[in-house]
Amino acid sequence: MTDGWNWRRPPTPPAHGTPQSTTPGRSSEPEPGSPWWSGTATDPWRDPYAPSAVVLPTPPSGGGVPEPVTDPDAPRRSYAPIIVICLVTALLAGGIGGTLGFVFAVRGGYAASGGTQLGASGQQIPENTQRAPESLAGVAERVMPSVVTVRVTGAIGSGFVVSTDGYVITNDHVVEGADESLSVSFSDGSTAPAKLIGRDPESDVAVIKVAKSGLTPVSLGNSDDIAVGDPVLAFGSPLALVNTVTQGIVSALDRPIQAGEEGGTTRYYAAIQTDAAVNQGNSGGPLVDAGGQVVGVNSVIRSVGGADTEAGNIGLAFAIPINQAKRVAEDIIDTGKARRTVIGAEVMTGETAAGARLRGVEQAGPAATAGLRAGDVITKLDGHPLEEGTDLIALVRKYAPGSTVAVEYRRGTKTASVSVTLAADTN
Repeated sequence: MTDGWNWRRPPTPPAHGTPQSTTPGRSSEPEPGSPWWSGTATDPWRDPYAPSAVVLPTPPSGGGVPEPVTDPDAPRRSYAPIIVICLVTALLAGGIGGTLGFVFAVRGGYAASGGTQLGASGQQIPENTQRAPESLAGVAERVMPSVVTVRVTGAIGSGFVVSTDGYVITNDHVVEGADESLSVSFSDGSTAPAKLIGRDPESDVAVIKVAKSGLTPVSLGNSDDIAVGDPVLAFGSPLALVNTVTQGIVSALDRPIQAGEEGGTTRYYAAIQTDAAVNQGNSGGPLVDAGGQVVGVNSVIRSVGGADTEAGNIGLAFAIPINQAKRVAEDIIDTGKARRTVIGAEVMTGETAAGARLRGVEQAGPAATAGLRAGDVITKLDGHPLEEGTDLIALVRKYAPGSTVAVEYRRGTKTASVSVTLAADTN
C-alpha cells in the first residue's frame, strides 16, 4: 500500500544522454486524483526535483507606473539654510512680541514694578467709591479749599475763608501776639501773607485778611437749626498736620464755656459740643454739618492733661456757634470792634444756687426794665436751665443785641417769668 502523506514524486527523467535514476519506488507521474500535485508539475516548493525558476507576477491590467526607487548613492539636499531661517524668524518674532508686551504693560499701569500685576482686573468700580457731592467725602472735597492754616511766629492755628476778597475767620487766641509775619497756607500748598483786621478776646473771634485773589468762601449755616446727634466734620491743622478732617456728631448744644489763661481775658460762649477729634492746631477751623455748611468755629477742648501743652483729644471739643461768630466778625469788619451783648446785671459766681443769682442790677438796664432785682435767681434763659452765674453770661453772649428772651427766676419762695430785651455794651 502507498502512504498518501509520505509519497514523493519520482525525479524528472534526465535530459537526453543523462543516466536515468534507478531509485526504486518513484513514479514519473503524479498519482491520479492527488490534491497536492494537481497542476503543480513545475512548483519547486512542491516538487523538490523540479528545475528552479523565477516567476514574475503579471503586471496589472491598468498599466500603472511602478513606484520610483530612490538611488541611495545620489547626493541629498541640505536642510541647514532652512533651519537657520526658521531660527532667525523665531528670534525676531519673540523680540518684537516681548517689546510690544512691555509697552502695553507699562501703558496699562501694572508694569511699574517689573510687570507683575496684582489683584483682579476688569472689575467695575464699586458704587461706594463713586462719591456723591452730598456724601461726607464730597463735603470734605468741597470745603477743604476754603480752609487755611494760620501761621503766627512760633504757633499754628486754623481758619476759613468767608468772602471772595480774602476775609478769614479764626480764633482770637490763634492770632494773639501776631506781628507782620502773619501768613496762611491753603490745601493746594500755596501760601499768602495776611494782616490782622480785628479781634474780640471775650468771644475768642478774630478776623484776618489774605492777600490773594480767586478765593472760594465757605457756605455759612444756621447754628440754631442743628440738633444733638447731627453728623459733623472738623477741619484744621491739628499738631501741624495740615488738611486734616475728622468726623463726629453734635454731642450737646448751648454748653456754657468759660475759658482763658490765668491773668488773661476770660472768654464766655454757649458752645456746640462735639466728639469729633480736635487737637491743638484745630483752633479757628470750621465745624461743618453734613450739608457742607459751617455751623461752628472750633475753639477749645477738654483734656485730662495737667497743662495745655499736654492736652489731647478725649472726645470733648467745643465750637463757637457760627451765628455768634458771624455777627462778631461782621462788627469787626464794619466798625473795627465787636459789640458785646449784656443783660444789665452782675452775677455771683462759685455759688451752687441752682441758677444765676443776681448780685446787682443796673438802673435802666435790660434786667431792671423787666422788673428783676438784686438777689433774684435766674433759673432759665429762653428755656435753657442755668446751673451758675457764668452760665448766664455765656448764654446771653449767644444772642444779638436787641433780642428778646424769656427769663424764669425765683424770688424767695416764689417763681415768676418775664421777657428781657438784651442790649449792647456801651463800653
